[in-house]
Amino acid sequence: MRRVLQLLGTSALRSRLGVAILLALVIFAVVGVGRAMSGPDDARTGGVLPVDTSEPAATVDPRAGDDGVVEPEAASTTAVDPGPSLSPGGPSPEAVAEAFAVAWLRRTAPAKSWHDALRPYATSALAAKLEDVDPVVVPASRLTGPASVTPRGSGFVEVSYPVDSGTLLLRLVVADGGWRVDGVDWERA
Repeated sequence: MRRVLQLLGTSALRSRLGVAILLALVIFAVVGVGRAMSGPDDARTGGVLPVDTSEPAATVDPRAGDDGVVEPEAASTTAVDPGPSLSPGGPSPEAVAEAFAVAWLRRTAPAKSWHDALRPYATSALAAKLEDVDPVVVPASRLTGPASVTPRGSGFVEVSYPVDSGTLLLRLVVADGGWRVDGVDWERA
């Protein structure tokens, strides 16, 4: 060992060949230690052990008696979020959407009366966004067909109306005990 160190000592170590050999030895040592520490290696799986899929994976001991699944009768005794609530006898989303659409299409109305007509059918957030809108910029003037209602979840629907210049898209949510328009979009025909 001393002889090897003397060979690699002054002149050989300074040469590129000596440095390359030393680096190669270090790399082989690191790889060797890593392989020795990693355990068995299966070439077919690239070092990843195969998973037995003949039985489903269990997260709980099956002998414990609780599989973590909530039974229907147990669900009725726990507190559940009822979701959005509607006031009894309130207007349907179609009725709210149509009233909003008719008011929205009154583009020749004075700005204040246009905003006042939309406010009862809009969420407070949408009403605030529409405050600075001039009704003259509304890109349509009349409805040309019936509404198409698409439920999107509990308390959320989309209503689309064909208009003379494209399609009016309204997003309605349950707010303040009733359906309110929360978004307005328009697609050109």
